[in-house]
Amino acid sequence: MQNSRVAQLILENGDRFTGKAFGHIHDVVGEVVFTTNMTGYQETLTDPSFCGQIVVMTYPLIGNYGINFEDMESDKPALSAFVVREKCDYPSNFRTEMDLDGFLRQNHIVGIEGIDTRALTRIIRNNGCMKGIITIKENISDKEIETCLESLDNSDVISRVSTKSVYNIKGGGKKVAFIDMGAKAGIIRDFKERDCDITVFPYNVTAAEIEKIAPDMVFISNGPGDPQDVPETVETVKNLIGKYRVCGICMGHQIIGLALGGKTAKLKFGHHGGNHPVKNLETGKVYITSQNHNYIVSDLPNDVEESYINVNDGTCEGIKHKTLPIRSVQFHPEASPGPLDTGWIFDYFLSD
Repeated sequence: MQNSRVAQLILENGDRFTGKAFGHIHDVVGEVVFTTNMTGYQETLTDPSFCGQIVVMTYPLIGNYGINFEDMESDKPALSAFVVREKCDYPSNFRTEMDLDGFLRQNHIVGIEGIDTRALTRIIRNNGCMKGIITIKENISDKEIETCLESLDNSDVISRVSTKSVYNIKGGGKKVAFIDMGAKAGIIRDFKERDCDITVFPYNVTAAEIEKIAPDMVFISNGPGDPQDVPETVETVKNLIGKYRVCGICMGHQIIGLALGGKTAKLKFGHHGGNHPVKNLETGKVYITSQNHNYIVSDLPNDVEESYINVNDGTCEGIKHKTLPIRSVQFHPEASPGPLDTGWIFDYFLSD
């Protein structure tokens, strides 16, 4: 294990937290967000939706079951840094292939431990998401901090994590045109379990390219950042509406909302974690869901209605068109390691 060094997490509002750096030790800047999951830290680490963010874990002990590569949500982490109260140096699980510190070093991700993550979470909840830096410099000047924070630009995060080329995953069932905005592996897995024939396209695919494969459904995946940063994807989806069944999850939900004429807005501190209650407005049933997003859909046109809402804050968690086969959800029905309450959503998407 690499020797730890004193490090600081400095928020743009001036608050500072001192801890110990681990993983790949270097200075880094990112948007600071928190997630409330008790388990699933490696799924969090490898979720492309965290690209460009400094992720704070509210649960105090992280790394106790190590890392196993079977459960990763992508090939490698895309987040900027990982913040924990205490990392476990000696994981206890028969599936462990690597410890947390080694995994971060291997993937050039900085970690910081030994800070009060719950106090930090309260600051984010009160002030909203904010920029932050992690530095190992003992005496960093205010000018250096300001310059570092001003350098942060996450407008290209989707292009960073989307596939760079088209590829196909063979199946005998329905043909899915899958627009990869930074997709979690779990979504692909759930479509594969339903024997779908999946053609994965990059975020900037054109409608004409998708029409060439004559899909049964167009699906838009989760991904990081602001949906308004990818107007080309919105335009593609807009040109496919009325021709195909169109469905989406998370970022895909937001892209569909914009393509239908709605708006999006940024939440104060986002929804990140595995315990968010969502209500089905048709049945009244409440599900516990996994979420990871900073933006919501709002101001829907008259021919589109909300299908789900967040019980905590009343924000939109799903939409459906009143006459066209268009459905989307903000939450993650493929959640791994859970909750799994809404796995049936994939069957709903694929149903005629």
